[in-house]
Amino acid sequence: MTDESMATEAIDNASAPWQPLDALQRRVLGVLVEKAKTTPDSYPLTVNSIKTACNQKSNRKPLMDLDSDDVMATLDELREMHAVAEVQGDGRVAKYRHKAYEWLGVDKVELAVMAELLLRGEQTVGELRGRAARMEAIEGLSELQPILGRLRDKGLVVEVTPPGRGQIVSHGLFQDGEQVARPVVERATTVAADTSPAGSSASSDELAELRQTVAELSRRVQALEDRLA
Repeated sequence: MTDESMATEAIDNASAPWQPLDALQRRVLGVLVEKAKTTPDSYPLTVNSIKTACNQKSNRKPLMDLDSDDVMATLDELREMHAVAEVQGDGRVAKYRHKAYEWLGVDKVELAVMAELLLRGEQTVGELRGRAARMEAIEGLSELQPILGRLRDKGLVVEVTPPGRGQIVSHGLFQDGEQVARPVVERATTVAADTSPAGSSASSDELAELRQTVAELSRRVQALEDRLA
């Protein structure tokens, strides 16, 4: 059975066995999903191919410089989690494929969204739509929003900033203590409340404007970081 044929089965999998991943595990799993969708003729992948894809400079954040031992150790960990499987290629070189459909309990488009989040981390919803659309068709934000809603319900996506223009989302596979303790908007709102005169509080309109401003600034910083990378 191919990876893509498993997508229809995974939709009904209410007890997907996914668990938090470290940075290398997220990168390797993301790469396997990405290459299965974008270069199916070269998939499954050898260790060397996975290493090259993990270290590529486009569509990756942060940039990494993994060696074959790093990749092999990470693959062994993912195999123990049943997120990756080893398969035999035409020759004697071992190749690897992901089992992310059943491991995460997602469909084809949901997996494309998760792959981009695993490869790049938090990003605006607009950026996510454009990047995930290279793997599966997502016509616009109106089509992406219900996909994100389903992933949020599964605990696979988290909102870094509140809904609205420039909203930032991330995946929910971080390990304990790895993700920022509180989203930037929550910290900014707390600071605003703490510095308000005694006995007064910011109006809902002021707080909404603050959230929108911080979200827009976060989007601009992300875009600048992308250009520098």
